[in-house]
Amino acid sequence: MLLNIIFLILGFIILIKGADIFVDGASSIALNFKVSKMLIGLTIVAFGTSAPEFAVSVKSLLANSSDIVLGNVIGSNILNILLILGVSALFHSLTVKNNTVKKELPIALLITILFAVLLSDNIFNVKDINRFTRSDGIVLLLFFSVFIYYLISMMRKKVDEQDDKVPMSLVKSFAFTILGIISIIFGSNMVVNHATILARLIGVSERIIALTIIALGTSLPELVTSVTATKKGEYDIAIGNVVGSNIFNIGIVIGLPVTILGGFSHITFSYIDIITMILSAILLFMFSYNDYKISKKEGILFLLLFIGYYAYAIFS
Repeated sequence: MLLNIIFLILGFIILIKGADIFVDGASSIALNFKVSKMLIGLTIVAFGTSAPEFAVSVKSLLANSSDIVLGNVIGSNILNILLILGVSALFHSLTVKNNTVKKELPIALLITILFAVLLSDNIFNVKDINRFTRSDGIVLLLFFSVFIYYLISMMRKKVDEQDDKVPMSLVKSFAFTILGIISIIFGSNMVVNHATILARLIGVSERIIALTIIALGTSLPELVTSVTATKKGEYDIAIGNVVGSNIFNIGIVIGLPVTILGGFSHITFSYIDIITMILSAILLFMFSYNDYKISKKEGILFLLLFIGYYAYAIFS
C-alpha cells in the first residue's frame, strides 16, 4: 500500500509539473505565430487534454461497452464545465472575450444539443429505442467540420497580443508543449491506476471507483491545465481548453469512432445526465454573455451543481 501511495503522489507531481510547462509552451506558440491564445486553447490544448477520453472511447467501442463510451463523453463534458471552470474561477474570475461569447460558446452549445437530440430517439417516438448509429456519428462529424472551418479562419487572422512576455524559441515552445502533454497523460494514468488499486485495497466498490476515480481521472488533464492557466493569468487558454474539449469530445471522441466502427443500440442512460450536460452548457453561455466573465460566485454555483449531480449519480 505504501508503494501505491508513493506512486500516487509522484503521479500528481508529474501531472502538475507537466501542466505548468504545457501552458508555458502553448502560450509561447501563440506569441510566436501571432495568433490568439484562445485559438491555441481550442486546438492544441483542448485536443491534447482530450487524448485520455479518446483512448477510452475507442477501447470501449471495440469491447462493445456502449455505456462506458456515452458515460465517458457525457460525464467529461459535465465535469469540464461544472468542476473545471468552477475550480478555476475560485482562483480568479475568468475573463471571456467577445468573440468567444458570440462564436465559440454558441458552437459548443449547439453541438451539445445536437448530441442530446441524436441520443433521444424515444422522445420523438415512444415506440422506438434509444440508439446511436453510424449516421448519427456522421452528422456530428459534419457539424464538427464547421468548427474546423472556424478554426482555419481564426488561423488566418494574425493578432497583436498585448503581452509583456518574451516568447521562447519556436523549437523550445513545441518541445515544452509536447513534453508537457506527455507528462500530463502519463501522470494522470499513474494517478488513476494507483488510486484504483488503493480504493480496492480498502474495499471500495467497483461502481464507486468507476463513477469517481475513472470518470475524474480522464478529466484530470483538463482540470490541472485549466487551473494552471488561470493561476498564470492565461484565461483564454483555460476557457479554450474546456470549450474545445467539449466540442472535441462530441465530434471526435464519439463521432469519429462510431462513424468508423459502427453504432450501438439499446442505450441505457439517465435523462438527468443529458439534462445536466445541456444545462451546464447553457449556464456557461449565460454567465459569459451577462458580463463577459465567470465570477467566483458563478464558479461556486458550478461546483454546487456538480456536487448535487454527483450525489444523485452515486446514491440514486
